[in-house]
Amino acid sequence: MEAGAQALRPSSPQTRGLAYLCCYTITLKTSPTREPLLMTEQELLAQSPDDYMNEAQQGFFRSLLIAQREALQARIEAEFMVLREQETNSDPADVGSAEEQRQWQLRLLEREKKLLDKIDDALDLLARGEYGWCRETGEPIGLQRLLLRPTATLCIEAKEREELRERHKRAV
Repeated sequence: MEAGAQALRPSSPQTRGLAYLCCYTITLKTSPTREPLLMTEQELLAQSPDDYMNEAQQGFFRSLLIAQREALQARIEAEFMVLREQETNSDPADVGSAEEQRQWQLRLLEREKKLLDKIDDALDLLARGEYGWCRETGEPIGLQRLLLRPTATLCIEAKEREELRERHKRAV
């Protein structure tokens, strides 16, 4: 498992079926193919703005996205295994509790599937040479924002406008 990636803790009688999710940053020294990365985060941020989304930067983000995808797939598979292993209970209180836990796990899996789709979309954008550019304005999203959220498709200003529109729609 890559450095910085969090694994699910083994199930115990007390924690059976609970997923331990947390936000994490993957700091890679090698790509998933064990090739040395083209650059580090510091080298990436030190590059000139004129070099934005050059081949080396695209390679860096491709490796980062692939590593995140693999870690997410492992978490999804582990959660499916937990769902498959759940035992049926005859006590009505246990059945209700188990069903509530199952619903929580299914919601978690749905969220992870959405993130997996976003990662796949980002990899598609990379393949088309459109990764790192705001889909609304065409301006650079920015390396720091992409490091924090590699699936971002909007620059900060466009994202703020989108959130403002959403808040306005909810208020109406």
